[in-house]
Amino acid sequence: MQNIQGKILKGVGGKYEVLCEGETYTARARGVFRHDGISPQVGDNVTLRLEDTGEHYIDRIAERKNLLIRPPLANLDYMLITAAAAKPAPVLETLDKLSVICTHNAITPVFVITKCDLARDVGKELAALYRGAGFTAFTLADGDEEATKALRLWLEDALRGHTAAFAGASGIGKSTLLNRLFPRLSLTTGEISEKISRGKHTTRHVELFPLCGGFIADTPGFSMLDFLRFDFMDLDALADAFAEFAPYLGRCRYKDCTHLCEEGCAIVDAVANGKIAPSRHESYKSLYHTLKNKHAWTKIPH
Repeated sequence: MQNIQGKILKGVGGKYEVLCEGETYTARARGVFRHDGISPQVGDNVTLRLEDTGEHYIDRIAERKNLLIRPPLANLDYMLITAAAAKPAPVLETLDKLSVICTHNAITPVFVITKCDLARDVGKELAALYRGAGFTAFTLADGDEEATKALRLWLEDALRGHTAAFAGASGIGKSTLLNRLFPRLSLTTGEISEKISRGKHTTRHVELFPLCGGFIADTPGFSMLDFLRFDFMDLDALADAFAEFAPYLGRCRYKDCTHLCEEGCAIVDAVANGKIAPSRHESYKSLYHTLKNKHAWTKIPH
């Protein structure tokens, strides 16, 4: 028997692919994890037990830096929040939800706007919106090799010793973009449904790929992030998860300010003065009401 350290690259059907010292092993999780209510996740740093019988087991899961519910991924450093300028049209609240989930979990959000050749003005406006909130943002258009190169160079530097993931709605071209950036990945891609302007969920599961001294993940697309059903964060953590609110928190007239519409609210004043984008504040208000009502909703039988 031998114990070695590794990282989970993929998990399907109760079997996990674990990278250890340059070699990939297929392993199962020990039953004790189920009893403890723990499930190994892609991105976990683990101790792998190699039995003399040829069987391999995940024996221990190291303490996590963070763990996301959607996409299900552990120990993430960067999330490349990817949206298309068109086909499908961007949904700001979904992008904002991803950004606050990242900020809450000490993950650096980076915005990547694809298909800007189809709607250049929309792409520029999206990039300006999130740069104004303090985030890095890239705009990509078909045939714009300079923009693709800029993102590739940024990733090559960011990935050294770190883990990053592309995440966003179906049909925005995450796998296609990864193939453009790093052709050796050879990820499977799909077409967009002309009828509903959505992708076909070509990526079925989260998978990490060793790259540039770190790891990069492709993730399945999704259409929504349900803060009511899933425990992404508590209400008292919401304002801190909007990064651009930070300079104004603690400066409101009332200590129990909700930052919705109160007189003397520093956040509301910053929106009125153009310091915070109205769409970001609208997303905050929507999430505030969702989280405030969550306690009552959980009492209803489902």
